[in-house]
Amino acid sequence: MEEEKKEKKENQFIRIVKEYGPYLFLLILILLFKKYYYSPVYVSGESMMSTLHDGDIMILDVVGYRHDGLKRFDIVVIDNGKEMLIKRVIGLPGETIEYQENQLYVDGKKVKDIYGNGNTESFQVTVPADEYFVLGDNRENSMDSRFFGPFSKKEILGRTKLVLFPFGRFGNKK
Repeated sequence: MEEEKKEKKENQFIRIVKEYGPYLFLLILILLFKKYYYSPVYVSGESMMSTLHDGDIMILDVVGYRHDGLKRFDIVVIDNGKEMLIKRVIGLPGETIEYQENQLYVDGKKVKDIYGNGNTESFQVTVPADEYFVLGDNRENSMDSRFFGPFSKKEILGRTKLVLFPFGRFGNKK
């Protein structure tokens, strides 16, 4: 009798593992994938208008930018220790970034900035090694490197450009 109960419990356990094991494996795989490769990002605020809107949900590429490197005008997510920021890379390590009369200059050469909305007040800064200078597209309503200074590569969580939701805005945003 005892042995029958034990065998019945073992069979029940095997049945549960067979039935729910693949779901548990899939859940663990999704959680690992989310943490180390891609993760959803929620846009909060208007600092990236008109490219991104408050409430947009995007996909953050956590790994790809480490292989490809960041490029000027990439959209990145930054952890500044207090909050997550979504901004656009303007200055790369070692560059001198200058805005004069709403015009971007990189190392003294004029560069077309099609993303900046509003007036960008004049400034000049040299970006330290392993750091990036970022601005919000809505230049008159953005807390960015003009206030916080350049961000280290360690503070950059990933690169993003794909809007998933709302569906009417679905697609790549550069």
